[in-house]
Amino acid sequence: MSLAEIDIVVHRQLGELVAGMRGLQESIHRIEDGARRAEDKSAASQASVHRRMDELAERVNELEASASAIGAEISDMKPVTDDVRRWKLMGIGALGVTGIAAMALGVSFAEAIRRIVFVIAGRA
Repeated sequence: MSLAEIDIVVHRQLGELVAGMRGLQESIHRIEDGARRAEDKSAASQASVHRRMDELAERVNELEASASAIGAEISDMKPVTDDVRRWKLMGIGALGVTGIAAMALGVSFAEAIRRIVFVIAGRA
């Protein structure tokens, strides 16, 4: 092999090496770009998750505040409810006593009317 042929072969091999290196560099750039996009997506997703967690924490705090306010209102209502129950029981008792009295009065009036009818009819 002559010096010119060796020079051509070396230049061809150097050209192939340069082309291979450029291909490797492009592959590395694509990988780096993909990694950057993945990191950006990951950061955006994490930010979204953190924002939603913060919103959930705020909602839970609001629910806790509402629950404690409702608990306070219920404890304020309990004496009133107990009074109403007591009044209801007293009313039912009063209605029972009134019913018995009305029944006794009705029987007395019925007996009185019966006696009057017997006196008028002459059966006494």
